[in-house]
Amino acid sequence: MDSLGQTPTDTTGLTRDAGWEIGVRSTVPYPAAVVWELLTSTDGLALWLGTPVDGALPTDRGEGFVLDGGASGEIRSYHPGYRIRLTLQDAGGPDSTIQLTLDDRDDRTGIGFHQERLPDAAARDRQRTHWKHVTDQIATALDTTTSAD
Repeated sequence: MDSLGQTPTDTTGLTRDAGWEIGVRSTVPYPAAVVWELLTSTDGLALWLGTPVDGALPTDRGEGFVLDGGASGEIRSYHPGYRIRLTLQDAGGPDSTIQLTLDDRDDRTGIGFHQERLPDAAARDRQRTHWKHVTDQIATALDTTTSAD
């Protein structure tokens, strides 16, 4: 059952352990080091997560953070250059788990966003649209910042 107590007819994205989840991947024509530098910068964090009130995302497991706008979370794992896994909770809402993963492929990089523990299928659909938009914004930001160098 979803958060409204209804049994969904399409259970794509519904797992037994993590509830509803969505994954979105994109490949950009830049090395992973360049992509990581953007995504962990203040401007890059604003694209996919939000702006930490402390100015930077913590890197230690178990360390908490707060974003402008009131959302908060906790670092679950942080592997520089490769992966960030964290929880995120909007003020007053349920929390979910987000994982950002980079896959270095020579001069290209796969960017993956995976979000677990979504409340229902509608949230999964909204987040699919959201993460696709985020990956488009990241590609545009990379095109802009690397062409300025």
